Amino acid sequence: MRAIRRFTVRTVLPSELAPLGELMHNLRWSWHPETLDLFAEVDPDTWERVGHDPVALLGAVEPERLRELAGDRRFLRRLADAADDLREYMTAPRWYQSLPDAARAIAYFSPEYGIAAALPQYSGGLGILAGDHLKAASDLGVPILAVGLLYRHGYFTQSLSPEGWQLEHYPSLDPGGLPLTLLKEEDGSPVRVKIGLPEHRVLNAQVWVAQVGRVPLLLLDSDVAENDPSARDVTDRLYGGGTEHRLKQELLLGVGGVRAIRAYCRITGHPEPEVFHTNEGHAGFLGLERIRELTEARLSFEEALEAVRAGTVFTTHTPVPAGIDRFPTELIARQFGGENSWPTVPVDRILALGAEEEPGKFNMAAMGMRLAQRVNGVSELHGEVSREMFQGLWPGFDIAEVPIGSITNGVHAPTWVGREIMELAGRELPSLVEKAQGWEGVNKISDEEIWEIRGRLRARLVEAARVRLRRSWLDRGASTAELGWIDDALDPEVLTIGFARRVPSYKRLTLMLSDPVRLRGLLLDPDKPVQIVIAGKAHPADEGGKKLIQQIVKFADQENVRHRIVFLPDYDMALGQLMVQGCDVWMNNPLRPLEACGTSGMKAALNGGLNLSIRDGWWDEWYDGTNGWAIPTADGVVDPERRDELEANALYDLIDHEVADRFYDRPGGGLPRRWLEMVRHTLSSLGPKVLAGRMLRDYVVELYLPAATSARALSGGGHEQAKGFASWKLRVSRAWPGVRVEHVEAAGLGDTPEVGAALELRATVALGELEPGDVEVQAAYGRVGLHDELLSPSYTSLSVESQGDDGRAVFVGAIPLQRTGAFGYTVRVVPSHSLLASPAELGLIAVPEEPAGMTNGTLR
Repeated sequence: MRAIRRFTVRTVLPSELAPLGELMHNLRWSWHPETLDLFAEVDPDTWERVGHDPVALLGAVEPERLRELAGDRRFLRRLADAADDLREYMTAPRWYQSLPDAARAIAYFSPEYGIAAALPQYSGGLGILAGDHLKAASDLGVPILAVGLLYRHGYFTQSLSPEGWQLEHYPSLDPGGLPLTLLKEEDGSPVRVKIGLPEHRVLNAQVWVAQVGRVPLLLLDSDVAENDPSARDVTDRLYGGGTEHRLKQELLLGVGGVRAIRAYCRITGHPEPEVFHTNEGHAGFLGLERIRELTEARLSFEEALEAVRAGTVFTTHTPVPAGIDRFPTELIARQFGGENSWPTVPVDRILALGAEEEPGKFNMAAMGMRLAQRVNGVSELHGEVSREMFQGLWPGFDIAEVPIGSITNGVHAPTWVGREIMELAGRELPSLVEKAQGWEGVNKISDEEIWEIRGRLRARLVEAARVRLRRSWLDRGASTAELGWIDDALDPEVLTIGFARRVPSYKRLTLMLSDPVRLRGLLLDPDKPVQIVIAGKAHPADEGGKKLIQQIVKFADQENVRHRIVFLPDYDMALGQLMVQGCDVWMNNPLRPLEACGTSGMKAALNGGLNLSIRDGWWDEWYDGTNGWAIPTADGVVDPERRDELEANALYDLIDHEVADRFYDRPGGGLPRRWLEMVRHTLSSLGPKVLAGRMLRDYVVELYLPAATSARALSGGGHEQAKGFASWKLRVSRAWPGVRVEHVEAAGLGDTPEVGAALELRATVALGELEPGDVEVQAAYGRVGLHDELLSPSYTSLSVESQGDDGRAVFVGAIPLQRTGAFGYTVRVVPSHSLLASPAELGLIAVPEEPAGMTNGTLR
């Protein structure tokens, strides 16, 4: 029989142990070893049995043990110290508090969060990144207020069939068994967030709060009695259901998330956010809700749009159009039109925000970018890819001018770095741990210490892998008698390569299988053997990804290699931590440039692992030739099978002739000194860059502070500047068809242009109904290509010389001739206003209809 309802009965702690509840409810324990040690001491056996989950621990420990601890003065002293340490961590000023005029609060929206394995609300890199973002914000004192959804079945757990096919399981999660508290009104009733749906239906949600260090994380949950069965299932599982289901999830996250923030701030007194950060397009509807709030406060749609854009940051994580959420426009029109419409927000304006090239589609990323004044990708290469992918939103501008920047992701070291390494750094390099400085001090640590710790972490991975491997084979129908070989599976002394990630096709899980004979030779080499630990989940609807997993499993099942290559099911944060800590080499072979960032290799690097990767994402940016290995890419090869073959052969060659050679190069039976030299260089060169603390500082300085400044400017004085800016934009947009470059004259060039001279320009521009102050006239100049295209041009502004009554003005200026070779120039006109974040913001540009004044020649 099945229970008709599931809930968790929590233990009642003796008053002496009340601080245990305080520690349990703050997820700081997930990255604070001393707190974890304290929980382990409560009941070591139960602690291991519940998988290091404090909530489960306190729900399972016997009352007698709690009474015993309540009388244990040594334990109570440790408990009091831990509670005091947490309170100090929560209240003491940190880096952010030293910044003048910083935002009072920043709202951060993401569809998933990887905080800890005990809170399974993530599927892959996007969620893990969001979790590390919150943890780093907490450590730095950045006042983020985060929003997500509470999925009652989380993401699926994974097992394998006897044939190696991925099987999904959706265990029920009871919020009462998670480190969450329900947000309640002053009268004790649960807060309710409501969203209107078509056909007079209402989507209701309650709000759970997870405390992530100093950061509150609000998780909306639609499983409430007021909802019909369909509405209750909106937060059933992560990335589940069809198109309408996904739309409801994103409405709840965006619109409901803003309403949850308003309720939380009203009840707790938390400052209202000045900046809103949309982590990928799933939460894009938050901008519409904020526009609705302002239009109901008597602003026009255009005025509200400018006020909202000023304080909004949008981060894109996808490098391919197929990864973007797109809905049929009729679905959006039905949601925001008819009886459910917002009177002050016309549905046609909403549809325009999400419009894209393909008619009938509503593009969430396009809406996110139109609703944000600041947009970024998550690595330098991804920024380039994003500018190319979204260039159509800013027609007429070169790819390099598309206003999408980049902030490369980082990882939260206390979460991902092995405890032995953190303790060694704390002892030998305190400035590194306390201030993230002094990475060059790694050279002070002896080879013997580094090698001993690396061996210990590798052995821990091998031991845990055997446990998981045995469990998997038993689940697949093997008998205990058949599994004696698992005791010798993997070897704590053998070069260990890790590969763990989601399994979409572009990540090429099976590239290593391109030549099974050669792979087998690498695994079984008598002098320099290699072993590979693999993990990953395919999306439940991705049959192709499941086939890739099955191919790997079938190869790894073979009796002659199964001790050297293993697939470990149910990839989660706990397994991820073991792998990035225990593997000597982290392998990554995506199809370039489809890896937006990819942070698992960063985690391995911080643990002294070396990267073996295609130059994609972050590795393209920070590979320096000696901090790992770059797998050569066959970018120009059109045939995908041939490309895979070439890159697989390059991978095999690197493993055989460089990676394994260096690992086993131990003169006189000693240590692999050349390997350890690479480990040191990896730590000192990558350590300062890959930290989430560096990432958060970049977000604060480059995006959050400017966004807060802009938001304050446009909201002050009854939104007067927002009204003026919106009016100016409307006027310029309407008048822009009358703007054109009519004539360009050049002087000072001479018959033989020489370096050091200056080219004087005089441009006549028709402004129509605009004034010279509404525009900036620029000369673009530099090297030219074979078809007269300017290559990476420089720009200089021309100044107004005269203005006629006929709407024409003359602009003058000079171009410096600073380099030899083919040279060219042109003139263009772009809108100009002090509140514009980029000249391309309006997507308006005027250039000569013919290349008037374009001069190509060779400078001497």
